[in-house]
Amino acid sequence: MSRVVEILISASPDAPMESRQGIRAVPGKGLEGDRYHAGVGTFSPHPHRPDFEITLIEREKIEAFAARSGLEFTSRHARRNIVTEGVDLNALVGRDFRIGEVLIRGIRLCEPCNHLAKTTFPEVLQGLVHQGGLRAQILSAGIFRTGDAIVPVAGTPEGQNNGF
Repeated sequence: MSRVVEILISASPDAPMESRQGIRAVPGKGLEGDRYHAGVGTFSPHPHRPDFEITLIEREKIEAFAARSGLEFTSRHARRNIVTEGVDLNALVGRDFRIGEVLIRGIRLCEPCNHLAKTTFPEVLQGLVHQGGLRAQILSAGIFRTGDAIVPVAGTPEGQNNGF
């Protein structure tokens, strides 16, 4: 089953990621309490862009990178908001899906950057290429929680699994 295994936010670019059991998603802003919702993230664009509202990463990719590299790389190091399990996030680019009551649209891959490499390990730049997660837009307001299923929106073309 595709599901949320961890929700993480940070009040500022330098603050550590903090775990939440549930969170309110706000279209056009992001996750309440997170740096990008407040417009103070390291890469907060002005004016706002939809691909900076929420980020997701697969737990499986975090664990595989840590095993391959021998580094103690965790979800908190990745600095993504939502850690998932059982879903291919790359397949969700351009797709709509729900987490709890919140409708989300996958926008583009969230590739590792120099900032992440400086704050964690330089190896992330090569080790997480095309495995660094998904940048997404929040389409409807609502709350989702750890354990919520990640569900494709009805109308997904027949014969495509879209990562589920």
